[in-house]
Amino acid sequence: MTATDRSIDLVSTAAQAAADKLAHDIVAYDVSDVLAITDAFLLASAPNDRQVKAIVDGIEEALLEERGAKPVRREGERDGRWVLLDFSDIVVHVQHSEERVFYALERLWKDCPELALPPDAAATRGRAAEHAEAHGEGARRDA
Repeated sequence: MTATDRSIDLVSTAAQAAADKLAHDIVAYDVSDVLAITDAFLLASAPNDRQVKAIVDGIEEALLEERGAKPVRREGERDGRWVLLDFSDIVVHVQHSEERVFYALERLWKDCPELALPPDAAATRGRAAEHAEAHGEGARRDA
């Protein structure tokens, strides 16, 4: 099975909204073959808590206005370090750059096909690493 057209549309809209709010390293995976609960994961990151929240709000607003989609679940908003938006068809993870490096969700889904993203979103790949280098970050936190 592959992600539905609706899921791909939701991913594209969410990825563009994340890029519009200056998210870093936006990537989407088709997880429909390995998970029964959703078709796709969208991952994005930001260098600070405030921007994580802005990205989440931008994604939620765009999906509601453009696709009529509301999240069935929203978790992690209070801390602003890792927010999960579950739209049933897709799940969006917006993480602080440090959490993104530490948890490395990409490793879990590396065998799943990547979904094509709008050009603005695709151009964000590598920005989190550049930001970490410029600010002396990027070392894994001790667990």
